[in-house]
Amino acid sequence: MTLTFMKLNSFLKSLAHTHSFIIGTLFLCLVSCNSKAEAENDLNVFRYNEHYNVATLDPAFARNPPIIWPTNQLFNGLVQQDDSLNIVADIAKSWMVSEDAKTYTFILRDDVYFHKHEQFKTKDSTRSVVAGDFVYSFNRLKNATVASPGSWVLNNVEQYRAVNDTTFSITLQKEFPAFLGLLTMRYCSVVPKEIVAFYGNEFRRNPVGTGPFKFKRWEEGVKLVLRKNELYFEHDADGNQLPYLEAVAITFLPDKQSEFLQFAQGNLDMLNSLDPSYKDELLTATGKLKDNYKDRVKTITGPFLNTEYLGFFLDSKSEEVRSKLLRQAVNYGFDRVKMIKYLRNGIGTPANAGFIPKGLPGYGTSGFEYDPAKARDLINQYIKETGNGTPSITIGTNSQYLDICEYIQRELGKLGLNIIIDVMPPSTLRQLKSTGKLDAFRASWIADYPDAENYLSLYYSKNFTPNGPNYTHFKNQTFDSLYEASFKFSDIEKRKVLYEKMDSIILENAPFVTLYYDQVIKFVHKNVTGLKANPQDFLVLKRVRKSAKMQ
Repeated sequence: MTLTFMKLNSFLKSLAHTHSFIIGTLFLCLVSCNSKAEAENDLNVFRYNEHYNVATLDPAFARNPPIIWPTNQLFNGLVQQDDSLNIVADIAKSWMVSEDAKTYTFILRDDVYFHKHEQFKTKDSTRSVVAGDFVYSFNRLKNATVASPGSWVLNNVEQYRAVNDTTFSITLQKEFPAFLGLLTMRYCSVVPKEIVAFYGNEFRRNPVGTGPFKFKRWEEGVKLVLRKNELYFEHDADGNQLPYLEAVAITFLPDKQSEFLQFAQGNLDMLNSLDPSYKDELLTATGKLKDNYKDRVKTITGPFLNTEYLGFFLDSKSEEVRSKLLRQAVNYGFDRVKMIKYLRNGIGTPANAGFIPKGLPGYGTSGFEYDPAKARDLINQYIKETGNGTPSITIGTNSQYLDICEYIQRELGKLGLNIIIDVMPPSTLRQLKSTGKLDAFRASWIADYPDAENYLSLYYSKNFTPNGPNYTHFKNQTFDSLYEASFKFSDIEKRKVLYEKMDSIILENAPFVTLYYDQVIKFVHKNVTGLKANPQDFLVLKRVRKSAKMQ
């Protein structure tokens, strides 16, 4: 009896060990399978970080890159830009322009569908886009109660109408050669009336569009997830449906050091732009990727339609700021080539030409080359003419550009001009600049649309802030006449001649100090392909792929 019991007990223990082994083996298999599935799924997710909180996903409010980037994945318009700034088809497959250059007639595709949503009340929970949707979207953009910052895009539009479901017509009040470029802005996206009516103001966080990705989840300030749109209408040259990726995941780490660490650890696929906090870790002084990153990271670079500059408020009470002599002295008084080399690691083009950036017709007007002797003479001439002592100019900036302002401060100080730097938060800087509360300010102008007119509009007298972008309150009758005349020419070569004349006028009067023409630079892991540098720094992900192995 005892022997039998001992045998039974031994058998049960053996069975228990066997059972534990089987459970353990199954658990390891499940973990391994899940890890493999997660890894495979992760390969199809593009991950990047946004430093600033995204306030909305409504394209009617897409006024800055943090909003434009995600809405660019969610929405489409009539036309779009390629990476060479050419206007190409989007929802409109073709268009015609009348002889007087005022009426644009667009023929729409009939295979574009909104993202699925139960409010469509159809069998497939979606419907196709028709011309009437653009009428609704444009009406909404102009609606004062919506208060879209992009309503100005339609200021020159006299009327628009749906001729039929696939024909949409726009008539301008007066000719404007850059109009198609305006229509590529995210403000002009098509949105569905049913969904906007259902969500009201909450459409900002429940977007439904036609883009290559659709909205999935958003924890504000934490993470935003977009998923592949299985109904997307675009295909690649081989007939494969876009996009290739399964999802886009955006985090919101405000600290750039933390973002860099996440990128270095492989938790982010892209690091956008060059920040002083990590530039020397990634790049050599000549802008080359350092050896310890070459095996797994690559850089994507190209021209960026962004002019970085210092602006002078010409209606200032400061005698120094109103003096053309001192404004010219600042322009001559520092070496932009050295500044780019040592403070930007070679990223960017020294702005020794005019205000129009590299890459646009009109760029190349002779500007201010480094000439400290000339700068000193101008400063001394000011002192002699006014009888004042050492002149002083205060420049408002944010911390991101403090190193550049301090460099200018040191260089001009050697020549007899005292530069005072007032550092403030970006939001405060924008507000004070827009209301004329700063004598001088550090600023940048990123093209809203790819035409030099967009840059020259900053010096048109009818655009004085707060009613327009003329932050300097520059006024010149000849400039204004040339600016207005440029609208009458659809031929870019004819407009280019006028652009160059306008650029020369503002250079002579020096209401600004051009610092550099920016450059797009993105750091991406080598397993990412298909991502290109866009001159307006739009993030286009519909042709991006990720692979398992570094390439």
